Amino acid sequence: MTRWGISATILAPTRDILAFAAYHLEAGAHRLYLYLDDDNRDAFAALKAHPKIRPVLCDDDWWNGKRPKKHQVRQTQNATHAYNRRADVDWLIHMDVDEFLVSDRPVADTLADLPADQTTARVRPMEQLAGDGTAFKAFVPNGPDRARIVADLYPTYGAHIKGGFLSHLAGKVFTRTGLSDVRIQIHNAFQNDEMLKGPEDTPGMDLAHCHASHWDHWYKSYRYRLEKGSYRSELAPNRPRDKGGMSMHELFQTIEADGGTPALRAFFDEVCTDTPDLRARLSRYGLLKHADLDLNTTLAKHFPAHAP
Repeated sequence: MTRWGISATILAPTRDILAFAAYHLEAGAHRLYLYLDDDNRDAFAALKAHPKIRPVLCDDDWWNGKRPKKHQVRQTQNATHAYNRRADVDWLIHMDVDEFLVSDRPVADTLADLPADQTTARVRPMEQLAGDGTAFKAFVPNGPDRARIVADLYPTYGAHIKGGFLSHLAGKVFTRTGLSDVRIQIHNAFQNDEMLKGPEDTPGMDLAHCHASHWDHWYKSYRYRLEKGSYRSELAPNRPRDKGGMSMHELFQTIEADGGTPALRAFFDEVCTDTPDLRARLSRYGLLKHADLDLNTTLAKHFPAHAP
């Protein structure tokens, strides 16, 4: 039987951590390697009690007093550490706490059917719309029609949003375990410093990304993302600058400079909010997806003491 697992470096409230773990235990994960990025002892105790979870408190002892400043570096080091542990699983994927695997069939079955020489399995994202949590938008694949489609979906801001997403389009990758000299990064895996290559997606499996589940959640995270996260200044623009390209950092700075928080809210309403009009536009291009993560149910099953 094919066994799979997840590694994650997490800074989140206890309930969010346990909901993430419970969902993936229910989805069939054999092992969860969860690295807590702060001193969350309540979460650690609950996770430690579960036989399929291996939690780590990433304190000063863990980092030998040399904690990397960038969370992206901490994620990479922890994901690589998880990969190099004793092989309890056949496939391992690095994910974030706001990402959830959604699969048409058991994840283990899909992985078991992959060719023996395939070393990675990429799972492409779908971004949750801000509403009841069941509607998602698929990204617009690269191609000659991408710019036109994104502009039609988001008339005001589409020209500056790569693939129609606020966050990453690359998704996350399962990596077959047992390979030597492997380094896991956030969206890719490397062996001998060369990126492991494979199919660009895994049919029947999506990465449900709850990046902007509602306005308050998004705005609370916005400033951090702008300074250190997925909207930080060093990330590339959506297309070459000589063709009018603009990074998400530059886009948001421009929006704020022009209209402050109300302008940010207008952006959010057009690009992220679950409305009949946006659903209709996404449906027209086959980009509307549905998934009920039902996190309260799986949380109550696996961690009843923390259920609402």
